[in-house]
Amino acid sequence: MPSHQRSVASLLRKAGVPCLLVSHLPNIFYLSGCRLSAGRMLLTKDRMMLYVDARYSERARKEGKKTIVHRPYEKLHDDLMPFPSIGIEAEHVTLAQEKRWKKQLKNKKLVHTLDLLEGLRRCKTTLELKSIQRACSITKVILRIIPSLLKLGITEQELAWKIFALAHQKGADELAFSTIVGFGPNTSIPHHEPSDRKLKKGDIVQIDMGVKVDGYCSDYSRVFFTASPTKDQKNAYDALLQAKNAAEKILKPGVTNHELDHAAREVLRSYDLDRFFTHALGHGVGIDIHEGVTLSSKTPKTKILKNEVVTIEPGLYFPGKWGMRVEDTHIVI
Repeated sequence: MPSHQRSVASLLRKAGVPCLLVSHLPNIFYLSGCRLSAGRMLLTKDRMMLYVDARYSERARKEGKKTIVHRPYEKLHDDLMPFPSIGIEAEHVTLAQEKRWKKQLKNKKLVHTLDLLEGLRRCKTTLELKSIQRACSITKVILRIIPSLLKLGITEQELAWKIFALAHQKGADELAFSTIVGFGPNTSIPHHEPSDRKLKKGDIVQIDMGVKVDGYCSDYSRVFFTASPTKDQKNAYDALLQAKNAAEKILKPGVTNHELDHAAREVLRSYDLDRFFTHALGHGVGIDIHEGVTLSSKTPKTKILKNEVVTIEPGLYFPGKWGMRVEDTHIVI
């Protein structure tokens, strides 16, 4: 039995369901290898079946893993009939969709499941890691080019478009998310959307970007200075680098998200800057730019797994003035 299938069978037993109806497209890609905009999968203890309509049937057979059974979409209803209960992905199914299924699947019990496949996705395979490493390499190449693009007068939007073009030139399939480009006071907004603001001498430049390769993401943040940093800016930047390094030093299988978060915040606290760090230390990365674990003491305590991929990204933000964030993607070994 293929490894994915063994894992699925175990998850079904733990969830107490004989089958799982998968509707979340990233999970379908993870299991089947097919990047689709529509489709379903049905998982049982001994089979993984992919259901697509005529638009995707040829593509699914070419791209899909050999372990997947391909079925016409119209056969899904009949294939669900033998099961008295059916697991559904509670976090990804709308109320309207569940209502339709209840009407179509009379006398069937729909069982809400949480994070079954998302939990499975945390530990990456060798092939997944290779794709992520390629995405990381491309991202780092682009970030090394950024200083040459920081000409006075360029707008945030123009720089974002140049990054988009570079991603394709360097071999990425697409961006992992909309690139964050902030100049000057806009850097105090962690998820600032690029505007028509022009770069001025003395501006801090914040870039947060990633690309996708074979469906897998990277995520990096860098700070660039267009003049000598002020004393406060240098102090903040030094604090962030030390905080990031403190977390990276203890990053290994078995360490908890709370321990990582605490290590970084302790450094910032020693600089009396911890109150300006307003988000999680990092997150899991894979098919989705945010998946799996969240590195925060405000979320359930979770041990980091071997071959999990996470970001470490401490940031400091001073509203109306400036902000900065440094971030790398890490494979946990």
